[in-house]
Amino acid sequence: MIELHYWTTPNGHKVAIFLEESRLPYRIVPVNIGAGDQFKPEFLRISPNNRIPAIIDDEPAEAGPPVSVFESGAILLYLAEKTGKFIPRDLRGRVEVLEWLFWQMGGLGPMAGQNHHFSQYAPEKLPYAIARYVNETNRLYGVLNRRLADREYVAGDYSIADMACYPWIVPYERQGQKLEDFPNLKRWFAAIAARTAVKAAYERAKNINTQPTMSEDAKKILFGQTAATVKR
Repeated sequence: MIELHYWTTPNGHKVAIFLEESRLPYRIVPVNIGAGDQFKPEFLRISPNNRIPAIIDDEPAEAGPPVSVFESGAILLYLAEKTGKFIPRDLRGRVEVLEWLFWQMGGLGPMAGQNHHFSQYAPEKLPYAIARYVNETNRLYGVLNRRLADREYVAGDYSIADMACYPWIVPYERQGQKLEDFPNLKRWFAAIAARTAVKAAYERAKNINTQPTMSEDAKKILFGQTAATVKR
């Protein structure tokens, strides 16, 4: 059984998608980040960076105690290796998937996240910051669109690279982007959205986060963190 410590963010959705696709048994432990659940000692024990998602695998491949994993990219890789699914076994195919997984982790996710922050949540609208991150998000969409010009999925067959990227494209309108400007990306996006497991993951999310969480108090929790916040 996989215990998924989760909230309804793009990084949380990535892991839920994998678990639905692979049909691994799992249960969700909600971590309401707007209420500060990510600072509870029991969560920090498995996610010292106080970020969701994290997992606990009660039945790891090697004998011994349960294995906990934090960071969404690391979780996807761990689960792919555990199941032998959604990552190629050959060297070149594996490298290709890992390149695009890390591209999402190091580029698309952080840049889109800053886009969201400055355009949606910042108390002061800073035109330079908004333009900087909207434009960089646009560039990254262009990179992905070019990549998909001659292939169905991001790295060969459907893989953890697609699962990592898709949730960060879902809020494209909030990111100031138009899918019509990226026809290859738009085609890929529609194909991923139509997958049964992807639909199931997002349906489960509706039952986890049933109330708006971005209150003024939540903003203070999410955006006011320093080293003192995690000094336990």
